[in-house]
Amino acid sequence: MLTELVKRCPALPPNSKLLVLGGGFSGQHIASVARGLGAVVLCSRRKLESPGADVLFDSTTQRIPSPEDLKEVTHLISCIPPATNGDDPVIPLLGKEFEKMPLQWVGYLSTTGVYGDCQGEWVTEKKQPSPQQNRSKRRLACEKAWQKLDIPLQILRLPGIYGPGRSALESIRAGKSKMVDKPGQVFSRIHIDDIAGATMHLINLAAKGVRPNIINVTDNKPTSNIKVLEYAASLLGHSLPPVESFEVAAKQMSAMALSFWEENRRVSNQLLCKELGYSLMHPDYQSGLQDCLIQLQATSSEIIGAKVLNSQHQTFQE
Repeated sequence: MLTELVKRCPALPPNSKLLVLGGGFSGQHIASVARGLGAVVLCSRRKLESPGADVLFDSTTQRIPSPEDLKEVTHLISCIPPATNGDDPVIPLLGKEFEKMPLQWVGYLSTTGVYGDCQGEWVTEKKQPSPQQNRSKRRLACEKAWQKLDIPLQILRLPGIYGPGRSALESIRAGKSKMVDKPGQVFSRIHIDDIAGATMHLINLAAKGVRPNIINVTDNKPTSNIKVLEYAASLLGHSLPPVESFEVAAKQMSAMALSFWEENRRVSNQLLCKELGYSLMHPDYQSGLQDCLIQLQATSSEIIGAKVLNSQHQTFQE
């Protein structure tokens, strides 16, 4: 939960001003934690009326933060994915400006997909990227574009992201879960809390002169999708559909879904957790799903309470 996460995080350096480019699932969470730590935070969205929007960034219309917005920004993280043509949307519009700014730390959220298929083997940051999927090739191209800038950059490579509202719990409740058996297949994951927590940890270390170029941000327990679904179902008390072989299930998969099953790797967090000392808030999917369930139950209670109050109000009016 956010309050617990903020308590665990180190304070940002004094007089920090963080610019979060891309206020989606990860960006919003990073911004919320930084605000909880007392930092000045600006989070970009494509529209100012969007939730959490402080400034505009839309590469398609070239609407970018103003010079006043960028003034005194000390820390920056980009959560914006590659454009359809494979280019990074941020660099052409703001790259030169970033080089002029007194930035103490810059983060770029990338993907562990750049490692490609590793046939289930463990991979560290020392492995040479070998992306096979087009989306991962675009990410690697964006990584290289950011690395060409004269800025204090760290690249955070993330696996599958989940958290409250976006977890196996929701797919089970919606009846969209599929129990696909592909022997030996595992997926690495990271809870949204640990993306934000690791970001704060890395900012703190950079202030002390510790700043590895590339860091995998992933939990301790790569595992099969079946095990995750079984655990999620047990938390909810729901039943699951029968297990079907990958060969059968693949015939009904979209090209996008199929591409995720074509790669198999166990992503190591040795650098982040052992060498850099970050303590995961959710070290495995069990802990992460328990957190998602608590927040799902809290949200459900709020909705039920609101409906009861609304019903009582209508009755009173009648």
